[in-house]
Amino acid sequence: MDLFSPVTLGDLQLPNRVVMAPLTRMRAEADGTPNELIAEHYAQRASTGLIVTEGTFPSAESRAYAGQPGIVTPAHVEGWRRVADAVHARGGRLFMQVMHGGRVSHTAITGTDRIVAPSAIAIQGEAHLPDGTKAPYPVPHALTTAEIRSVVEDVVSASRRAVEAGLDGVEVHSANGYLLHEFLAPGSNRRDDEYGGSPENRARLSIEVAAAVAEAVGAGRVGIRISPAHNIQDAWEQDPADVEATYQALVEGLRPLGLAYLSVLHPDPAGDLVQGLRKRFEGHLMANSGFGVVTTRQDAVDLIADGVADSVAVGRMVIANPDLVERWAGGHPENEPNPATFYAPGATGYTDYPFLDGRTTA
Repeated sequence: MDLFSPVTLGDLQLPNRVVMAPLTRMRAEADGTPNELIAEHYAQRASTGLIVTEGTFPSAESRAYAGQPGIVTPAHVEGWRRVADAVHARGGRLFMQVMHGGRVSHTAITGTDRIVAPSAIAIQGEAHLPDGTKAPYPVPHALTTAEIRSVVEDVVSASRRAVEAGLDGVEVHSANGYLLHEFLAPGSNRRDDEYGGSPENRARLSIEVAAAVAEAVGAGRVGIRISPAHNIQDAWEQDPADVEATYQALVEGLRPLGLAYLSVLHPDPAGDLVQGLRKRFEGHLMANSGFGVVTTRQDAVDLIADGVADSVAVGRMVIANPDLVERWAGGHPENEPNPATFYAPGATGYTDYPFLDGRTTA
């Protein structure tokens, strides 16, 4: 296999195997509406095989940070329609990552009277508030079984709205310490009902969400992202045997759904854990080995050439190079990303990285 060769991903045919990873950029309007700047950013990067958007909140209570886009209101839908139209006009394909932030938030961000989690355990550390100050993460409300059903419904409704807005599909975010990952991780899930305790119980919600979304919009339009043993945002998974059992249970539950892909964020995609999950999933594996380090051209080429993955999610190099596929395919020099602008407002470090020919517009 070759990084620049076509591949089938669910209902889509991708022209290459370079995927733009979901990347928090904090450029949405105050109410979460995607703006023209966001549309231009994604349109610039339409030559990647697939774009997965930044994590997008499905309900007010699920919003994790200021500047995050939503898919809740009619204005959100119209904003994302402009984004999808811009990407499609450039020949691209676009999935929305639907993300419930869970306890990784603050009521000053959500505008609600609580934040939620599997258990009433706060994250150590401080949230960045919309006014520029910081505050300790609050103790979250432990979701009841009935409230968990509402969470599933929120994600399903958001996924329907994403497809209504013209996106090609959705990625269920079950990674990086946010709500679904909080249920998976024993460090954040201390429940004693059907959603806690055993690996099978902790995997239950992610499976239920994926199944419900697949039924609503079609399995070929749905992917899921996981990050086993990532140990981020206090979603502790430090027992290797438990990690293996939990994620095996998760993938066993996902396999019959026929999802478009399984995206795995892990530093060793060729290792026994990830490859074991791939074998159980029996579908398209999207590898992302670059969290905390830059995924280089050689890294991506080797992952595909060695048969480790079917596609590669790339973050920082896509930020800095809107035409990354052309650069990598031709062995051209690359722009260097500027981390100081990753989360800053405005076009700087967002839509002003130059293409090979020197232009900065798609």
